[in-house]
Amino acid sequence: MQVAEIELYEILKGKLGEKEAKTLVEYIEAKVEKKLEGKQNILATKEDLANAKAGLEIKIEKTRSDIIKWMFIFWVGQIGALIAILQIFFHK
Repeated sequence: MQVAEIELYEILKGKLGEKEAKTLVEYIEAKVEKKLEGKQNILATKEDLANAKAGLEIKIEKTRSDIIKWMFIFWVGQIGALIAILQIFFHK
């Protein structure tokens, strides 16, 4: 038993008796353990968080490279349009 369980046992022992207090503390301990086991599949571990972070870093890097690619295409298009406008303007 842990400290909190021992304290609970000591409190209950005076009111319920030794056998009943021990049984009640064991029952509470089993209930808490059962609830904890039920929640373990929804709790994130350090490994889960590391995997999620790695996946996020890959997505960010891919998005960054896409943005750079589209910026390059945009600026090439702008320079082409500017050259075309300047040619039209100076040919007259």
